[in-house]
Amino acid sequence: AVYDGGDEKDPIAICKKALDEAINKMSQVVIIDTAGRQQVDDDLMDELKRIKETVQPHEVLFVADAMMGQQAAEIAKTFNDAVGIDGVVLTKMDGDARGGAALSIKSITGKPIRFVGMGEKLDALEPFHPDRIVSRILGMGDVMSLVEKAEENFEKEEQEELQKKFKANSFTLEDFRDQLKQVQKMGSMEQLMGMIPGAGKLKGLKVDNNAFVQIEAIINSMTPRERGKHNIINASRKRRIAQGSGTRVNDINKLLKQFAQMQKMMKKVSRGGGLNFGSLMGGGGGGFMGR
Repeated sequence: AVYDGGDEKDPIAICKKALDEAINKMSQVVIIDTAGRQQVDDDLMDELKRIKETVQPHEVLFVADAMMGQQAAEIAKTFNDAVGIDGVVLTKMDGDARGGAALSIKSITGKPIRFVGMGEKLDALEPFHPDRIVSRILGMGDVMSLVEKAEENFEKEEQEELQKKFKANSFTLEDFRDQLKQVQKMGSMEQLMGMIPGAGKLKGLKVDNNAFVQIEAIINSMTPRERGKHNIINASRKRRIAQGSGTRVNDINKLLKQFAQMQKMMKKVSRGGGLNFGSLMGGGGGGFMGR
């Protein structure tokens, strides 16, 4: 539950009422989110001190913007000196910043980095792993996080069933659409690419997340028979699918060509005893990147 204080304007009073409500509702955890500050302000810093004295928190976490770099470390030091912090949450780690701010903050404040924010969704808050951040800073990717995300979003039984379909060459466009939905749950393509070793060196690479939406629209505009047997999709069917999905016939041709290439690739991979995540995403064969 979120307590916003209603018409109350005094931050201290809001915190007191929030604690009372949490006690009445027998809540086990209370998180007090104070106003963001990118610059040190004596009045607001004094407000923070009074809030801390009032609520007596078990832990105080400083939320730092990874995009701010060294400035974030300097602000963290000021907060630690004035209020006292127990740890740090580093946000916007899914952006261009690789995490150098994490090293600076830890060095200057001596406080641990507890969590990193990898997006705007509720499940985008991840525990901090120093070795993985160092790998990202060095452009070596973060394979362990990628594997964990895959394990969270793909059931073992489903993957075994997929492997059978690849071997039997019975993997359909409907199966592909369902897999795309699972991949989307793992995060943005830029975020996933950042976890792949060497991907950071591809300076000109721009991944279009809207391509997923386009592909899904195209497949949804097909009949169940067309999804199961894409070889029957002739010129007139392509025109109908393009009209129904708001795309062009050229987009349909591109998807079908790439899907056929992926089928061949995945059949070879499955014979080796394992699925190749990069291949599923279109890696090594042109990729599903939209227009």
